[in-house]
Amino acid sequence: MIRARKRFGQHFLEPAWVDKVIGAIAPRPDETFIEIGPGRGALTRPLAARAKAVVAYEIDRDLAADLRAAAIPNLTVVEGDFLETARSQPAARRPGRVRVAGNLPYNMASPILFELADLYARGTQIADATLMLQREVADRLLSPPGTRQYGVLSVLVQHVAAIDLLLKLPAGAFRPPPQVLSALVRLRFHAPDPPVADPVGFGALVQAVFTRRRKTLANALHAHTDPSRAARALTAAAIDGTRRPETVSVAEFARLSDSLAS
Repeated sequence: MIRARKRFGQHFLEPAWVDKVIGAIAPRPDETFIEIGPGRGALTRPLAARAKAVVAYEIDRDLAADLRAAAIPNLTVVEGDFLETARSQPAARRPGRVRVAGNLPYNMASPILFELADLYARGTQIADATLMLQREVADRLLSPPGTRQYGVLSVLVQHVAAIDLLLKLPAGAFRPPPQVLSALVRLRFHAPDPPVADPVGFGALVQAVFTRRRKTLANALHAHTDPSRAARALTAAAIDGTRRPETVSVAEFARLSDSLAS
């Protein structure tokens, strides 16, 4: 049996939890799945048994070879880092709707979430993404304004996806057990809501102000633009500059971004 490799952040799902996760995903015979981080194939095999096709991205060459050797007829194994290969591999750009599933490495969850959002924005028809994440990451995804966990990930993902918590998983659901708790979430991507005039500028704004989240919004904006421009934008967006960044809603960030863009 191939051992988990710490450098890849590998934690393999225990059989007792596989049925619960598959039940939450609810694959159907007419669906195609992209799986990120199949590992030993705990989810891959039941997904392939229930779905039309599975395209699995695996960074560990030994695990990728092991999955290929299983010769599952409707499984395509793509060896490589999903973040590096998804844009160039036709598997992630295939026509028609796809669903995404995966047990994401804890240290790479945020970049993968942003990559999925970007793939959707560029035309990949992702129906949904059902993902196992560190519980702390799931909490950040779901957090509303005014909470300690609300931040860059909350704003940027909530802007383009509806997020539901499906399951909470204990450390013992994996081998080796991680030092953290996990959660299964479902994301349904959609067009930016509300739309913004400058999506790149919107992202840069959110990133900048949360680097100074303990300051007032007016002062935090100095990481993004000059004070006079920040003051004008806050006035135009009807946002009180004495508020803290973590109190600003997604819609308010969109208004502020558009004010800065104009």
